Amino acid sequence: MKEQLERIRSAAEAAIREAADEQTLEESRVRFLGKKGELTALLRGMGSLPPEERPTVGALVNTVRTQLEEALKERFEQLRAQGLERRLRAETVDVTLPAPEKPVGHLHPITRTRNRMAEIFTGMGFSIAEGPEVESAYNNFDALNAPADHPSRDETDTFYFSDDVLLRTQTSPVQIRAMAGKTPPIRIISPGRVYRSDVADATHSPMFHQCEGLVVDRGITMGDLKGTLDAFAKAMFGSRTRIRFRPHNFPFTEPSAEVDVSCFVCGGKGCRLCKGEGWIEILGAGMVHPNVLRAGGIDPEVYSGFAFGMGIERVAMTMYGIDDLRLLFENDRRFLDQF
Repeated sequence: MKEQLERIRSAAEAAIREAADEQTLEESRVRFLGKKGELTALLRGMGSLPPEERPTVGALVNTVRTQLEEALKERFEQLRAQGLERRLRAETVDVTLPAPEKPVGHLHPITRTRNRMAEIFTGMGFSIAEGPEVESAYNNFDALNAPADHPSRDETDTFYFSDDVLLRTQTSPVQIRAMAGKTPPIRIISPGRVYRSDVADATHSPMFHQCEGLVVDRGITMGDLKGTLDAFAKAMFGSRTRIRFRPHNFPFTEPSAEVDVSCFVCGGKGCRLCKGEGWIEILGAGMVHPNVLRAGGIDPEVYSGFAFGMGIERVAMTMYGIDDLRLLFENDRRFLDQF
């Protein structure tokens, strides 16, 4: 058995010495010192020895085991140090090189436009009001004085969930919610998404963004509306910007107007942006209809108000010279990186 023990020790020492990596070293440990290893098997066979030889052989086996465990530990530390050195050489960083540039994102043109509009109006004392995008037909149409035969109620223009529930076609329902249970003065804007059953093209989208405004108080006049919009246009498009009111008809305001701004590129002389007219239409506005005030629980004999609404995409396209609405929703970084 002593010869067998010597043979196992020699083989184990050679295997440990020649192990090229930690995995191979672990396989050698299992082969010789594991539960089913050669040295363990030899130790279990000591029962066949004469009683007087067992202590001597047992001591020799334990000595060999200790020697092999120390050799394994030493070789393991060597292999770990060699592996660390290889990693350090492979992962060396040249600190004199410039750091790799990390791409930095930025706000979408629609978000930038929305934020700027909100900044201007909150600076004038408006607060921001929000409402659900899934609305009742009452808040979206009836409370806003839209007659039963109004074209916007058709299923070809509006996304309905049922006869009484729909995706809002405008942010105007927020005005009704803002007035309900409130005592004037009220001064809010309500930017948000709206939905209409339109086919996507250069000027239409089934989803887009609007920003509505509402002011209700005693003695509010058309002059207050014009002054507010004039201040907004100058802050948004430049201090030389002028506004123009054109008579129009909206069911929720009376009187109503389409509002144009002078072209901020040509100053009103006529150019490609304004199509030679010198003016760019950006919003609709007017004095809040008495029926709308009543629907909001406000007495039109005591209070008056004005309202306005504009498409955020329209303003963004005007400011950035974008000629196709679809570009704003395609998420093409080649386009968005320009802004």
